[in-house]
Amino acid sequence: MRWEPLLLIILMAGLSGLFILATGKKVHWLALLILAYFTGLAGIVFTPLSFSGTGVYIMPAGIGRVNLTHLDLFNLGFAENILMTIPIGLMIKWLLPKLSFLATAGFGVFVGGSIETIQYILSHHWLINRSSDINDVLANALGIIVGGIVMAIYYKVSVSRRQGRHTRALA
Repeated sequence: MRWEPLLLIILMAGLSGLFILATGKKVHWLALLILAYFTGLAGIVFTPLSFSGTGVYIMPAGIGRVNLTHLDLFNLGFAENILMTIPIGLMIKWLLPKLSFLATAGFGVFVGGSIETIQYILSHHWLINRSSDINDVLANALGIIVGGIVMAIYYKVSVSRRQGRHTRALA
């Protein structure tokens, strides 16, 4: 029963991968890379598997814990959550380049809150023993903001380079 979320993740990823390969798009590698990222992310946050810095272990059955008040922003777990969600910020800014900084931050808080809420529900339904933590919400939001900023800087640099080439070509 505890492994049903993992089975659903694997099933959805497999069907999505088959769909990507069955369609005649030329960018299979990018779609498969994005699918692999989201599959790995779902496996990390929605299953009873836990990843420490050196290994993987199975968490015991339980309902997890909830932390809505204690802020602990300077630890390895906080940094890992930031790194884990930077690609989401990159993708959202790549898909919606005109999205404002405030909207990106709001999206980050929404995604972080959604992940923690789903973990809470799954922990109580399937006993996957995942904690719901305000620090994780903040770290996920910060990772999405950082990814959005990186993509915005990339767009700014690439536009200025194109304009520089265009002015040199006219001269």
